[in-house]
Amino acid sequence: MDNPALTFAIALAAGIAAQSVARHLRIPGIVLLLGIGILLGPDVANIVRPETLGHGLDEIVGLAVAVVLFEGGLNLRWQRLRAEAWTIRRLITVGGAITAGGGMAAAMLIMGWDWRTALLFGSIVTVTGPTVITPLLRRIRVKRKLQTILEAEAILIDPIGAVLAVVLFEFVLATTTTSAATSLLGLPIRIAAGAVMGAASGLLLGWLLRSERVVPEGYENIFTLAMVLALFEVSNAILPESGIMAAAVAGLVVGNMRTRVQAELREFKEQLTVLLVGLLFVLLAADVRVAQVVSLGWPGALTVLVLMLLVRPADVAVSTAGSDLTVKERLFLSWIAPRGIVAAAIASLFARRLTEEGIVGGDELLALVFLVIAATVVLQGGTAGFVASALGVRRPLRGWAILGANALGRALAWSLERGDEPVVMVDRNAAEAQAAQRDGHRIVYGDASQERTLLQAAVESRRGVLGVTPSDGMNLLLARRAVDMTRVPTSYVAIDKRTETVTAAQVSDAGSRVLFGREVDIEEWIHRFLHGSVCVERWRWEVGQSDAAVSESSALKPPGLPLVLERDGNTWPVDERSEVKMGDVLCLALAVNDEAVRTRLREEGWVPVETDGRYSCRR
Repeated sequence: MDNPALTFAIALAAGIAAQSVARHLRIPGIVLLLGIGILLGPDVANIVRPETLGHGLDEIVGLAVAVVLFEGGLNLRWQRLRAEAWTIRRLITVGGAITAGGGMAAAMLIMGWDWRTALLFGSIVTVTGPTVITPLLRRIRVKRKLQTILEAEAILIDPIGAVLAVVLFEFVLATTTTSAATSLLGLPIRIAAGAVMGAASGLLLGWLLRSERVVPEGYENIFTLAMVLALFEVSNAILPESGIMAAAVAGLVVGNMRTRVQAELREFKEQLTVLLVGLLFVLLAADVRVAQVVSLGWPGALTVLVLMLLVRPADVAVSTAGSDLTVKERLFLSWIAPRGIVAAAIASLFARRLTEEGIVGGDELLALVFLVIAATVVLQGGTAGFVASALGVRRPLRGWAILGANALGRALAWSLERGDEPVVMVDRNAAEAQAAQRDGHRIVYGDASQERTLLQAAVESRRGVLGVTPSDGMNLLLARRAVDMTRVPTSYVAIDKRTETVTAAQVSDAGSRVLFGREVDIEEWIHRFLHGSVCVERWRWEVGQSDAAVSESSALKPPGLPLVLERDGNTWPVDERSEVKMGDVLCLALAVNDEAVRTRLREEGWVPVETDGRYSCRR
């Protein structure tokens, strides 16, 4: 058990296993990671022993945090940041100062700590945590402005808070007035230098990733990882503790540049972040003694409550004064401030350094910070969805996104829009995009496999995404990517019966639904709509008006091409799970002159409903 490589390997495996279980259970991964770290640590199983890593633990933590913050920066958008820049800037400056001061005051008054340890505690709890905030916001889908503010605050305040904590640590250890003043002056210098080095490196890295002549195809992800780690260490070598800011800013710059591997890079970095966060939390949780956390008692619990219920609301109230945020939006911001990996890493580092310097309080500091992390993640993370719903700050899911602006997709869009469902179409084919625009549809011109395009189409706020390109393999791929990137709740895939590339079972296994309820000849229907040989008619199902005995199963498989179902003012696409009830209206694509089909529909209990507009048979 004294083998550092064994400790590292077990922590790595346990971290990813815990997050896999948390994903299935739909709970914050940190909750399980903290528990696994304690169970495997010296207090229980004594399998993971961080002390065997020595000072190597600090280096592992530093490099991993750099990757985590770079990945966080990749997901920020300039346009959204500019729209909420005033509030974000005040939250990470004025708000950070209020949190630091409030945390320090709580530690001194409630815990009875001396000013030095309390000052360090206040600086550590200024940071929130993108590794907690980002997946939380994806799950609960709050208003876009709130999502932007919280994500930007988490990503930007982490490096600022980390630098602040290190500067104040040097200030606490200073033995002369000169050294104390020098350490305080280092705060703006380190932040500015890190930002400049990060911006310059990000521009260079983004430019290099644009050309295969520099970075060969297939090497982009590992090239980026190597450059980020090098940037972190070189920046720290030039100016200590500036590397974390450099990494975050570099991610922000690269994420807003057009490179040929944007989607692949984000996917790789996101997976790497999951791996590293699991490793770090298991190691750092194993470094905390449960007895020390318990010994904090009621003063510790009260300190955490003061941070959550008094300090954070005061932070938000002052920082958002004069903004256009509503009272309910401010209340939501006041409740959401879970701490994450950076707070844990700094606390662990300070605990060891204080012990080495002979200053009492390092272990208590570490224990209280981990109590803050556990409480904020469980209480705030666990209730965020309920609070968002109660305050009415969730984004309403409305409308549909159709991936493929061909003639079939346009007919489907028209049918959905008839039911007052807003539709956005996405296509990178210029001719199809122009045709959709001429027909009056909202179109986003771009590659539907790219996250930037999906965000531009606001896919995450739609009721579902529909893959209607001529290739069913592409439809399935685009639907899966849309779900992975935007967490859109429902995806539909059009299957081509001629190619047999994709089966209904594969669509179901991917968590999608079969559009139109069955396999269809996609190319043939596109051709028919292009040449005007089909029209869209609305039929109401009323079994009582037919002498034929009709079951629901036969009503679900009408002739023609079923597009959408209307019921009680709601409209949605037809899929293999659709059930027809008496009074439902079905939009069907039928051949213009096929009266035999219409006769069959009447015999099965369907009654025609007047249809006007572009796809009417009387046009």
